[in-house]
Amino acid sequence: MKARDSFAPAWLLVLALAAGHAHAGRSCEDRPMTADMLRNGLATAQRAQEALEAEHARNGTQVVVLARAGQDLSKYGLRYSHFGYAYRDESGGAATWRVVHKLNQCGTATSALYRQGLGEFFLDDLWRQEAAWVVLKPELQQRLLPLLRDNVAVAKLHQPAYSMVAYSWATKYQQSNQWVIETLALAQTPPAADRAQAQAWLQWQGYQPTTLHLGPLTRLGGRVTRANIAFDDHPNEKRFSDRIETVTVDSAFAWLAKSGLGSAPQAVRLDALP
Repeated sequence: MKARDSFAPAWLLVLALAAGHAHAGRSCEDRPMTADMLRNGLATAQRAQEALEAEHARNGTQVVVLARAGQDLSKYGLRYSHFGYAYRDESGGAATWRVVHKLNQCGTATSALYRQGLGEFFLDDLWRQEAAWVVLKPELQQRLLPLLRDNVAVAKLHQPAYSMVAYSWATKYQQSNQWVIETLALAQTPPAADRAQAQAWLQWQGYQPTTLHLGPLTRLGGRVTRANIAFDDHPNEKRFSDRIETVTVDSAFAWLAKSGLGSAPQAVRLDALP
């Protein structure tokens, strides 16, 4: 995958501008931007902006977790490929929504954090032009908002070593969706000191990862041909019985609603443009 999804006005890289494309939840193919891609991506971003502004007007919402469908993951029973934090920014006068999320550098096993506008977040050859979000409970929003605005604080639990199928309960690698839910532990009292504590908090809160059933040939092919796929952080008893447990948007959405940390998921979809 390129700097796409794990498994735009101007953009500001949170940590450093990494070379090459970044990806999470999208394929890594180099495809030139077309007029339709641009039109659809900006239209999806506009609908997301309108929906989030309506949510703010109704409930004062300032922070949501926002997802996109960059890849077709239906064979795994998944709808969304990638998500990040969207927060309402009034620093420039007119209110806008910005997204902080983690992207993998195409062709590498490393990643970085990015801060983007909604246009950039949805501007690509997405599998489905759809925006989905969960509104976090008010106390979480209040604690997350200053953290999301702070480049140093928001990166506290970021691990650059990347695997698209990183094991949910290990710290050797970290995939994009894993960073999102681990960062929630920074908004707790007391905040998590490291990733191990964050994962312990997630387990205590009842988070259950998605189990992907990947046979040995699939695992071998992925490890040999993709720098951003590794299985060596998974326990042998699970890996060799074809059970790969990893963080997905769908499992995180279900958990946030069930745990009371967030609302039921909402979505807007761009079915067709005139």
